[in-house]
Amino acid sequence: MQFPESWLREFCNPPLSSAELAETLTMGGLEVEERRPAAPPFTQVVVGEIKEAVQHPNADRLRVCQVDAGQGALLNIVCGAPNARAGIKVPVALVGAELPPGDDGKPFMIRLGKLRGVESQGMLCSARELKLSEDHGGLLEMSIDAPIGASVREVLKLDDALLTLKLTPNLAHGLSVYGIARELAALTGAPLQMPAIAPVAPTLDDRLPVKVDAPELCGRFSGRIVRGVDTQAATPAWMVERLARCGQRSVTALVDISNYVMFEYGQPTHIFDLDKIHGGLTVRWGKAGEQLKLLNGNIVTVDPQVGVIADEREVESLAGIMGGDATAVSDDTRNIYVEAAFWWPEAIQGRSRRFNFSTDAGHRFERGVDPSRTVAIIERITQLIVEICGGKSGPVDDQILRLPESKPVTLRVARAARVIGMPLDQARCSAALRRLGLPVEEGDGTLIVTPAPHRFDLRIEEDLIEEVARLIGYNNLPTTPPLAPITARVRPEAERSRFAVSRRVAALGYQETINFSFVEAHWEHDLAGNADPIKLLNPIASQMSVMRSSLIGSLLQVLKFNLDRKAPRVRVFEVGRVFLRDDAVATTDSTVKGIHQPMRIAGLAWGGAEDARWEGKARRADFFDVKGDVEALLAPLVARFEPTEHPALHPGRAARVLLEGRAIGVVGELHPRWRQKWDLAQAPILFELELDAVMARPVPMAQPVPKHQAVDRDIAVVVAEAITHDTLLGAIRAASDASLLREVALFDIYRPPAGRDGTATGPGNLAQGEKSMAVRLSFNSDTATLTDEQVEAAVRTIVDQLAARLGARLRV
Repeated sequence: MQFPESWLREFCNPPLSSAELAETLTMGGLEVEERRPAAPPFTQVVVGEIKEAVQHPNADRLRVCQVDAGQGALLNIVCGAPNARAGIKVPVALVGAELPPGDDGKPFMIRLGKLRGVESQGMLCSARELKLSEDHGGLLEMSIDAPIGASVREVLKLDDALLTLKLTPNLAHGLSVYGIARELAALTGAPLQMPAIAPVAPTLDDRLPVKVDAPELCGRFSGRIVRGVDTQAATPAWMVERLARCGQRSVTALVDISNYVMFEYGQPTHIFDLDKIHGGLTVRWGKAGEQLKLLNGNIVTVDPQVGVIADEREVESLAGIMGGDATAVSDDTRNIYVEAAFWWPEAIQGRSRRFNFSTDAGHRFERGVDPSRTVAIIERITQLIVEICGGKSGPVDDQILRLPESKPVTLRVARAARVIGMPLDQARCSAALRRLGLPVEEGDGTLIVTPAPHRFDLRIEEDLIEEVARLIGYNNLPTTPPLAPITARVRPEAERSRFAVSRRVAALGYQETINFSFVEAHWEHDLAGNADPIKLLNPIASQMSVMRSSLIGSLLQVLKFNLDRKAPRVRVFEVGRVFLRDDAVATTDSTVKGIHQPMRIAGLAWGGAEDARWEGKARRADFFDVKGDVEALLAPLVARFEPTEHPALHPGRAARVLLEGRAIGVVGELHPRWRQKWDLAQAPILFELELDAVMARPVPMAQPVPKHQAVDRDIAVVVAEAITHDTLLGAIRAASDASLLREVALFDIYRPPAGRDGTATGPGNLAQGEKSMAVRLSFNSDTATLTDEQVEAAVRTIVDQLAARLGARLRV
């Protein structure tokens, strides 16, 4: 909300500078987001009256003006403004004046000079030249009663400041200049000037029939007829200026008056063209299919969830939001109906957003407007209408149906002191609340407060504690250092930090991403096989309605975003939390009952295995590239990989990652179904691991360098096609003495080509469905050099066990 400081000081004028006033409001919870001057600095600009304006002898578009600027003699000034004429008062920049900087950023100095041979002793100014507005259509015409020779800054009150407040939704009572003044008076103790609103005596007996069918929509409805108004009357300059400094442009006198009263007291009103209303008005909920053309030109369709004001034929206004075009006042309007109502906040909230626009009226009504002042507001707006536009008014019609109930709230002084963190006594709390104009009933260590009609935010004890803290001033609260001992957390040597893990993955060529934890519901079903994801009660968007149980969907979204922007190669990772249902989890300071929230790390690789190089096209990243990245990330721990099935991954190109026999994640290629659904030219390779397992790091232990030479033996065994590399090596290790067999490595696989009859051919007597796997066995001992007999015995044991377990035989 924006308003001029001078208007605020008319209601409450504490002995504070402009900066101190802004700081006081901010420390009182009414944040002053910006404070800027109403006009830029300029000097020696005074009020002058044009006595004579004649055509320039040497220029068609220039006039030579004789101007009385209070200097004792008329000034000869050449001017090109189209509205330069005798009898008007305008700003005059005297010789030596300094005007606001132009586009070059330098101040504009006024000097004595000649224009087309005629001497000019100054300059007549437009509003744009003084940086008061963008209007440069002519000279700025001032009030006819402005004193000649007076400083323009003083006459137009330009030495003013514009305050812009950033109010939280609970401070609806601060959405007016009077409301801010009321808070300022409470914060500073300065008197609050409450101008009396004298009732306008009715001179007509006319009333407009109004029926309220929905008291849950409208709790109070006040209105009055005013006849014989001049809608073409000019808005007074002082009102135009105040509205401009509130960020509101002048429209017509009636509209300006309505806006002015809204900024003044925070009560939106609406003015109908009385002659365009058919019969009476009815306040009700909308009906399905009804349409209304609004003042902004939009045509909206209402339903039973939207409040309206209708006459006997059609809907005329969106209740509490915006009026309709059919009953809008125009230059031909002579008779009007002025309305001020209390609309229940729950009935207005969200309605304007449904139609994709917002209004100042809706902004106020959905937060709560004082229901006790509708009649006073009608009197105030009638007073201004009669004063500016003339006319005769009828009696005020006031219907009270259902108003908010002010329920007393109890404040415990001891609890207030504990929450605020400073010693407080009952007298101090009571005085703070009374300064806000709240009725207080004192008890033994308690205060019972009945909220005022304009305070919709006082409902529980914590609200009153906040008010006490505001009135004391947040800057006056004591600074109390913590008494608890501060002990640095020492990370165990056997554990890496999360940041060390992130740096390690980044060193492998991946870039970190950060994504929302709430995702689309179909991601959970498709990519995680989660039929019952954790749903959000109030999602920020309809497509982000559940909590993720896997990071894969988020990485695919990042991939799609980059591919849509022609990224040739994408390698990304994320460290984030997932959310799983687990009835064993209890509620603590860091957990929620029934929800397990582990941290995971996931990565994705798409495109080339390496960046493009000069010697040719890079090879595509495949399963083994990412598997190698996972092994490098887990090093020095050695992981095992087993075939597995995962909803998001290719059935034959996915593996489960095991560490010390425990599954910690998966790695694999995206399932073809999802590659097609996401419209990807090639399938990305993904991995997802438990972060706790990745963070584990065994403490290195010194080992003596072997003193004896190792002995290698190569064997080739014939096994069935179904026997895997992992199965073979596991059987070899199980059959050998771990103190002797140090390394086992597969170095060859041979499959014989099939003959014409379908039988296997080639050396080694391999049958159809068999293959030869050659491994190198490395033996060593810490105590002595191994003999041939010891090595041969160990090899025979291994071969015998392979034959017994796997049906293997030595290849000859």
